[in-house]
Amino acid sequence: MYLHKKIKTEDALDIDRIQVRKAKPGDEEGIYRVACSVSGQKDSYQGFLMDDYHSDPEYYLNFFRDRIENLEYFFVATINSKIIGFSLSYKKSMWLKYYPDWIEKINWHPSFDKSFLNDFVLIDKTAIVAEHTGEGIGSLIYEEIIKQMRSHNIHYIFSETLVDPVPNFASLSFRKKQNYHLAGMRYEEHKGIMYTDLIYWKKI
Repeated sequence: MYLHKKIKTEDALDIDRIQVRKAKPGDEEGIYRVACSVSGQKDSYQGFLMDDYHSDPEYYLNFFRDRIENLEYFFVATINSKIIGFSLSYKKSMWLKYYPDWIEKINWHPSFDKSFLNDFVLIDKTAIVAEHTGEGIGSLIYEEIIKQMRSHNIHYIFSETLVDPVPNFASLSFRKKQNYHLAGMRYEEHKGIMYTDLIYWKKI
């Protein structure tokens, strides 16, 4: 899920000062702070994350600690050592470790070539601290993900975009901008609510 929001130019960060690196132990509080900054009312046009991170700080801090320890594709963007954004992504083996029936639960598009599922990275969550979304920080993280994928000889990216009950138009716009293709659709129940996700893929 991707967040996008325009802000005033005079408030923008100097993009050249931003560094992107892998998340490491101790980053979880900064990552959680970013997630909380965009958590709350779901705005279809600005983008949002599905979870309410304010609701259970201990759970979500432990969640981020676990992913930092186990994921190779968990990146943060920093400025002056302060975390201002992150992208939580999974290699196929790790994604299926956490969500083992993901492939079977998707209604795949008839034109989708399932051989693309042999190896991939799935971009699960991307968030930039609320006051600095829309400044290209997410794109910097995205570029680092692609760089690492190419070094590991992985050529396919997958991602999900929520379309019901609240459509994430910002995420859909990003998929179009980045030339993603529709792969399928799946339904998931989360905390008693049924969600509909579109699955997108892209070759790099």
